[in-house]
Amino acid sequence: MKINDAVLGLLLTLISLAVLHTIQSYPDIAGQQVGPALFPGLIAILLGLCGIVLIYRGWQSRQLVPWLQAADWWHSRRHLTGFILLIAGIFFYMVVSEDLGFLPTACLLMWTLMVNLKVAPVRAAVLSLLLSALVHFAFYTLLRVPLPWGVLTPWAW
Repeated sequence: MKINDAVLGLLLTLISLAVLHTIQSYPDIAGQQVGPALFPGLIAILLGLCGIVLIYRGWQSRQLVPWLQAADWWHSRRHLTGFILLIAGIFFYMVVSEDLGFLPTACLLMWTLMVNLKVAPVRAAVLSLLLSALVHFAFYTLLRVPLPWGVLTPWAW
């Protein structure tokens, strides 16, 4: 997907304004000249300046570069379905993972995405089980990230 620089510049400028608005509520540290808002504020100012430069460059080239141009894959039904499944899967995980648990949710999502990529359903099931268990082990056991157990709470280790 090709996006005109002016569109991206506007997005960066809006993000920088949001950061600058947010850091206004950061508390001052007594006896210090600098506070927790200094570095986010500096980065937001630089981001806003870059955004303004991009807006200027994009506006100058608006005759040559369209505001938004879809890539070739956007017209492919298989690729578009994969993209939609991926985005829907992220929302599905956010909504369901606390009740269903990480392992079942991750298995279901991986299986769905693999089948969409033309992996044989049985092979996709085995791979999704193994990979979900591996990711769970890495995050839950090694990195100590609390992952939801959901329906598997009675068997939590």
